[in-house]
This record gives sequence, C-alpha cells and structure tokens, in this order.
Amino acid sequence: MSLSLVVGVDGSESSLQAVDWAVDEAARHGLPVRLVHASRWERYEGGFPVFATGRSSGEILAEQIAASATERATLRDPDVKACGEALAEDTVTALLAAGREAFAVVTGSRGRGELAGSLLGSVSLAVAARAMCPVIVVRGGERNREGAFGRVVLAVGDPSEGLAAAHFAFREARARNAEVHAVRTWLCPAERHAGRTLLAHEATTLLYEEQATSILNEVLDQVEREHREITCHRDVVEGRAHQVLLGMSERADLLVVGALRRPDHTGLQLGRVSHAVLHHCACPVAVVPERR
Repeated sequence: MSLSLVVGVDGSESSLQAVDWAVDEAARHGLPVRLVHASRWERYEGGFPVFATGRSSGEILAEQIAASATERATLRDPDVKACGEALAEDTVTALLAAGREAFAVVTGSRGRGELAGSLLGSVSLAVAARAMCPVIVVRGGERNREGAFGRVVLAVGDPSEGLAAAHFAFREARARNAEVHAVRTWLCPAERHAGRTLLAHEATTLLYEEQATSILNEVLDQVEREHREITCHRDVVEGRAHQVLLGMSERADLLVVGALRRPDHTGLQLGRVSHAVLHHCACPVAVVPERR
C-alpha cells in the first residue's frame, strides 16, 4: 500500500490553507492526498433535522466539507490524486489512526470551533503531540507557506532523538530544491558564572559552545553522508532554543523539530521547544517522531 498525505479538514480558513499546502507537498513527493473530516455528528442527531433520506443534516454537512476540500485540492493541482472522507469519529482519534499508514498528517493551525485569540487549535496540538508519523501544522505568512525562501530550518536535538527529524528535513530540502539550515543552541546557566573570574567565565562558555558544536556535528555527519547533494549550513547559536528558532522561522519555508515517542506513554509527548514553535512559528512546522 502506497503512503498518502493525510489532511484534517473542517471547512475553516486555516484548514483550507492546509489543503493548499498539502497538495503542493504531495506534488513534490508524488503522493496522493487523503482529506479527512471527522466529527461525532451521531451524538447530536436529535439536534439536527432529518431529511427524507433518513440522514441528518450533520452527516450531510460533514460530507459536504470533505467534498468541498477534495474539489479545492483538485483545482489546486489536477495531477495530484485526492479523495475525501467524512468519518463519524472523534477528530483526534481519526487523524491518529489515519496517520499510522501515512507519509505525514497535515493540519491547519486553528479549527472552526477554536477561540479567536487561540494560537494553536486543540486538535492540531493533540495530533502533533501523539502521532507516530510526521505532523505538519500549516501556519505563518503566505510567502512562508508558498516556499519563497528556499530554506528548511532544522532544530538539532540530541543524537538519540534527532536523527529522524534530520533525515526528514534533508528529504524536504531535496524535494523543494532548498537548503538546510541546521541549528543547535546553547545557553550557559547563570549560576555557572557566579563568583568566577573573567578567564573562568570564558572557559565555561566555551565548554558549552563546544558541546553544542559536537552534538550538531554528530547528528549531521551521519545524515549528510546520505544526502550529499543538499547544501547544509551549520549554526551553533547562544540563546534560548525557542527564541532562536522563532527568529529563523521568519525567513523559512519549513521548521523541522524532533519529538521522542515512547510506545508505553499514551499522553501528550511534546517538549517545551516544540510546544513553543507550534504556537508562535512564522512558517509551517513539522514535528517528526523518534521512536524509542
């Protein structure tokens, strides 16, 4: 069975942006698109009028949303095979299940029912924090979404949890004819400076910078051997990781972060950095799971 690109759709403007982004992504990778609208309309059938067909307006609306998203996808790129589904299931549960046999799951940053001031919808957050396949939350400005910068930013984590994200970032760069900007941040705790001489202070900060450089090189040396055709810039930056990444995202087409997944854990599995960029990033964010 060939993998597909699964897209969560609900008729909101954010999900329509996700459809457009997903179709372009599918074209780059030669994938079909599966557009999924899931809701528990059968719970509220008593509140929906029932037509002569015996079907509630909730079910009909769900099918219309899926059909409309499919039509939009086809208009975006007729060469990309697109199919829509309306499922009577919890949205998060449906997308997680679909993601088990997917190249990736794509969502918008906010759903129809989210509060206007929310930065990230609850569905997108839950799927990004639990899926066993990559999840891309489509957000940011039009130029970022359209891929105007030719730049994929990779947040390099520890080698034990960063290789899957690195491979994903390089594959995306190849498909987009883009460059990878790999970054590892470092920050020396303030207490390490207290009461130290200038020379000792410099030695301590140098140690932290060297450790960050060593981790960056360990991850990239492994991945670059398989992707020699991709230009990769290595950046070791002093600062808080989420602040550095958010700044770099302003001129990026995609930000890729890793997320450790433990099969024996059923709750949300998302680090503080990933959580921050999902809420505030200026470009689409890919959360790539590393299984342990």
